[in-house]
Amino acid sequence: MSFSSQVKEELEHHTGQARHCQIAELAALCHYSGRLIRGSEGKIVLQISTENPGIAGKCFTLLNKAFTMDTSRMERECFAKRKSAVYTITIREEKQILDVMNAIKLIDSKGILHDMRDAVNPMVLKNICCQRAFLRGAFLCIGSMSDPEKGYHLELVCGNKGQAEQIKEVLQGFELDAKIVSRKKYFVVYLKEGSNIVDFLNICEAHIALMELENLRIVKEMRNSVNRRVNCETANISKTVNAAARQLEDILFVRDFVGFQKLSPTLRQMAQVRLEFPEASLKELGQYMDPPLGKSGVNHRLRKLSEIAELNRG
Repeated sequence: MSFSSQVKEELEHHTGQARHCQIAELAALCHYSGRLIRGSEGKIVLQISTENPGIAGKCFTLLNKAFTMDTSRMERECFAKRKSAVYTITIREEKQILDVMNAIKLIDSKGILHDMRDAVNPMVLKNICCQRAFLRGAFLCIGSMSDPEKGYHLELVCGNKGQAEQIKEVLQGFELDAKIVSRKKYFVVYLKEGSNIVDFLNICEAHIALMELENLRIVKEMRNSVNRRVNCETANISKTVNAAARQLEDILFVRDFVGFQKLSPTLRQMAQVRLEFPEASLKELGQYMDPPLGKSGVNHRLRKLSEIAELNRG
């Protein structure tokens, strides 16, 4: 099971205690997975469709809790497709449909029925707790996450810009850095970076998934930290080895073409110590000198020897 599926499975079993929160989550399910159609007898029918049986079950739970509806009387259909199945809940009773439409504010004070493809009525989301429930429902319907082992990316795919702008605004209200990108005929709201996604899971109250993601982040950051340190130490070792090789080359040139006898006593001693200890660090070379030298003093004398070699090569 993918990490995204794990998150959804956890959210399917979490339902707000307050009725207004249940309605906010149901509003997301209706707006992102629902449609109003005209039945065979000319009556309006409400359908909510999903490829996830758990989400269909969540829809029944919300309808039962928020409206005490007898969900056993609702039609449940499953249509097989090539790779998956579509589960459709159909509500035909006019009173039940009106109860839902009024609760999610799809019918305004003038009795006008608005398009279900529009953004959710802001009145449904006036409470912070309702916004949490709304995001939970939105992620169940149109959300997905990448494998956190590979990268941090969460997105919600909306059918129109109005829906996307609303989700972005709600996310930004929780101080999440949400952005929108157009992808073919869809508008995608997305979050990057582990901290944003951790906060999103906390907002939606997916606490088990949150802890798992945090553990993965800690392991990943430790691994990256170790790799950076190893790479840094490897680079330093390589730099030291290359510098020592150049110094030895210069000292051998001075010995063979200039002669150590022409050097000052301090430079002659430095050249002899470097030849005797070709793999020693600057600090170690300084300890072999008589009297001992610091790293800066050793570096200065080796640089002088290199300058002498360069002058004589020219």
